[in-house]
Amino acid sequence: MTNFSEIYKSKLITIEEAVMKMKSNTDVIVAQCASEPQGCMSKFHLAKDNVQNVQVFSVLTLNPYDFYMKPEMKGHFELCSWFHAPGSRQAIKDGTGTVTYVPNMLHRAASDRLKVRRPHMFFGTCTPPDDKGFISLSLGITYEKDILEAAEIVVLEVNDQLPRTLGDTQVHVSDVDFFVKYSQTPPTLPSPKPDVVALKIGEHIASLVEDGSTIQLGIGEIPNAAALSLAGKKDLGIHTEMFVDSMVDLYDKGVITNKKKTLHKGKSICTFAMGSEKMYKWLHNNPSVEFLRGTYVNDPCVIRQNSKMVSINTCLMIDFTGQVASESIGINQYSGTGGQTDTAVGAVEGLDGKGKSIIACRSTARGGQLSTILPTLPEGTAVTLHRSNTDYVVTEHGVARLTGLTVKERTKALINIADPKFRDELLEKAKEIGYI
Repeated sequence: MTNFSEIYKSKLITIEEAVMKMKSNTDVIVAQCASEPQGCMSKFHLAKDNVQNVQVFSVLTLNPYDFYMKPEMKGHFELCSWFHAPGSRQAIKDGTGTVTYVPNMLHRAASDRLKVRRPHMFFGTCTPPDDKGFISLSLGITYEKDILEAAEIVVLEVNDQLPRTLGDTQVHVSDVDFFVKYSQTPPTLPSPKPDVVALKIGEHIASLVEDGSTIQLGIGEIPNAAALSLAGKKDLGIHTEMFVDSMVDLYDKGVITNKKKTLHKGKSICTFAMGSEKMYKWLHNNPSVEFLRGTYVNDPCVIRQNSKMVSINTCLMIDFTGQVASESIGINQYSGTGGQTDTAVGAVEGLDGKGKSIIACRSTARGGQLSTILPTLPEGTAVTLHRSNTDYVVTEHGVARLTGLTVKERTKALINIADPKFRDELLEKAKEIGYI
């Protein structure tokens, strides 16, 4: 009888030994968000004198690690970010020359890169193995499992404080090259308390969600506000990129039942989770939640099969024609496309004809000095959601549905939900450029 415990022990090495296995001119891909291998990544810089031109790919790197924050790492390491976070934004601002952005649709992030070249190493996190020799990848398999299966060398950071989640998260110890031990509380993400403006936006969003809808909901003030306003709904289902605390609250209140879903009835479907310790404990061995790969969960062709699918996303700004900018301001990349386009397109193309894509934003930015509804986007701004796919737009001043409208009709609808103090100015500009 195979002793899986011995196989596991034979693969245990130190973090320093794992890091030193990196080679020059290769790709290293690391797990994202709450699955981030923080013990290993905090030591990547130790390999500096042994390697050159190592590209490290990640979505939303949580910590400002030395391997990309220090200018002396240039030429040795480059963080290739699928979605910028505070650390990568700061490194770019500091001019370290160690960070670049990778344009992507999240459900294709892994598959697109695999078309370029096979990754040399994958670093991820996992639970300790069970008595059958299986570990759980725990809080995320957006791209992690696809890369794990493709990489030449797989290193998993074993964290005994991670929840054991269900779905497609299981991996056998025989399919992993090396394990390192690193025990820590999983990274958490606070749920910001919505202010008056966010609550108003949340009310407008909730008015568009019918009982029995399947929803995708993100993190932040506006999604949290939407969740609060959904408390009176019945039989909602979850098919979401990111599982968040507000979904636990809605489940415990009996709002989320997943009974009306056409796909995975009775189950909440996600590809990664990040939130509070309370949520992580709730997810542990919870059969009502299944983690599946991002190539499936975020595929618009899959999303569109859900009944009454509602995608709820936020943006930085939107122009009169409906172009949605959620990731950059001019040429300055702020975050990333993430799964916004995936979920918005999937929802608006719902096979039952009842899908809705909702883009929400405050009507002003910079303390009320700027309108987020603009005649045109600033030069160089990346368009996250093509105007042909923009459906509902929500601000604290109301709802505008753009689907099927002319540019003239869109312009008028958007000005009607802009901040009142900017409406006259926006109307004049619309006339000047010939939209009205």
